[in-house]
Amino acid sequence: MRVGLLGLGRIGAFHAATLAAHPLVDELIWADPVRTSAHGRPGDPFSADALVIATPTGTHAELLTRAAGLGIPVFCEKPVAATVEETLAVRKLAAGAHVQIGFQRRFDPGFAAAKQALDAGELGELHRAHLITADPAPPPAAYIATSGGIFRDCHIHDFDLLRWITGREIAEVYATGANRGADFFAAAGDVDTSAALLTLDDGTLATVQGSRYNGAGYDVRMELAGSRATHAVGLGPRAPISGFAGPPWPDFVTRFAEAYAREIDAFLRSTHSLCTIEDALAALYVAEAAELSRREGRPVEVASVRRP
Repeated sequence: MRVGLLGLGRIGAFHAATLAAHPLVDELIWADPVRTSAHGRPGDPFSADALVIATPTGTHAELLTRAAGLGIPVFCEKPVAATVEETLAVRKLAAGAHVQIGFQRRFDPGFAAAKQALDAGELGELHRAHLITADPAPPPAAYIATSGGIFRDCHIHDFDLLRWITGREIAEVYATGANRGADFFAAAGDVDTSAALLTLDDGTLATVQGSRYNGAGYDVRMELAGSRATHAVGLGPRAPISGFAGPPWPDFVTRFAEAYAREIDAFLRSTHSLCTIEDALAALYVAEAAELSRREGRPVEVASVRRP
């Protein structure tokens, strides 16, 4: 199989190494306007049998629809596009195409085990869920200005994960935030500390918390509490919490290295989408509701932000 790769930034470089070593990949063809790779060769990625998109967010919609129009199976890092309107347009143009969106936490062994335990009834009836995503240090100011905010950029992973693991939709969001660090967050209309209360469509409550200033290290955790048992993810030896033995996770690429490799493997081996544009759109609607809730200081029903 010949695989094309667009983008050789931090995650694109990781994908390049994964693809070059994959037993199904005979040739890797990459393109990036400023970077090069020791893996594969430069060329036209659209000439390949499958395509991986790891370029900046603003380019995703155009590249994804082009690949879908050519009938090329495509893996695209989240998000599908920068806005709901663009995402809806891509969904329409790529209807019927093999498109997988990169929500890598679905492929993390710990989160997959939590879903298996819940599905098998080991936890009993789910009563509550708690999710944390905290970065050790903030991104640059220029990134924050175009990120769409902490709920769209960061917590969209938590929203997708909660939908996937529980099999439920998120019906309502009550979100808030604070600025405890650099002034550029407030200047961009964003926050560096976040919290949200989510109500699922069956009445189950979930909480989400986040920070751009978790100095102890990169912290991603989840707790599912049921009527029989509680299942926790992210409390291994490298959890950035006092009392754990190993060095803390430094960043998301290191923490989810196995998950990134697994999702690319799943894309190359599967004939259907394992995380669809529809999934990405559902998580984006929750993020839109959360941002609206934070700005207006009120609960927001996710249905109220959906587009016809």
